Amino acid sequence: MQALRHYLLAVQFFTRIPVTGRLAAWIGFDAAMLRAASAHFPGVGWLVGGVACGVYALVWLGLGGAGVAPLVAAVLSTVATVLLTGGFHEDGLADVADGLGGAYQRERALEIMKDSRIGAFGAMALVLALLAKVALLAQLGGSAAGGGGPTGALAALAGAHALSRWWPLCVIYRLPYVSDSSGAKSKPLADSISPAALGAGALWCAPPLLLVWQLLGGLPAACAVVLSAAGALWLHWRFARRLQGFTGDCLGAVQQVSEIAFYLGLALALAP
Repeated sequence: MQALRHYLLAVQFFTRIPVTGRLAAWIGFDAAMLRAASAHFPGVGWLVGGVACGVYALVWLGLGGAGVAPLVAAVLSTVATVLLTGGFHEDGLADVADGLGGAYQRERALEIMKDSRIGAFGAMALVLALLAKVALLAQLGGSAAGGGGPTGALAALAGAHALSRWWPLCVIYRLPYVSDSSGAKSKPLADSISPAALGAGALWCAPPLLLVWQLLGGLPAACAVVLSAAGALWLHWRFARRLQGFTGDCLGAVQQVSEIAFYLGLALALAP
């Protein structure tokens, strides 16, 4: 039951799904619980990926699977994930792009990242990230992978949303938290993470990745994981070099970049 509380707390923190009233009172909340809930971050990816898969499949079937069906399904499934999460991770990506793109000095970059206003670098990063998601999901939905149909896109959504939420846990484990805002909402989660929590998060990732392997093959699955890891490692290196640590926005950026890289890996491996 404690694990269920931690999972529901992760859902409450990382999505817009209302967890209120008696249920919220039963779950409870404190800093220690939020740290424990981080192990279930990839499990939230099951929920977000499941909703995205449902929307993608319904749109595909509604349009008969022909013509613009892959593109429209990609757009609306992406809209569904943004609505479900409140653009939580996309906002982090935009703030990181503004901070790292707008200043060379560490202190100035951190200051820019705290500003709620979006700048030129953030706007470009956000637009390009959304375009990349839509284009890659449309490509995967239109491929002949898994016998044709939307199989490639559905498998990609399931695997990417889980795995891309595990890489931020690795960043928390490896780098110090550097935001000086004591009221930052991600601070309790970012204070520390145990090897056991990393392992629990990896277990959440295993079933979706096995599904990708089963539906699309071992090579595409491996390419997707490798490129997703490369995206996360690149950002880890950038954060270590430029910021000497990470902020909550950095975790959102890692999720977004590794998700897109997962789609890219599959698309490259499945290209005719």
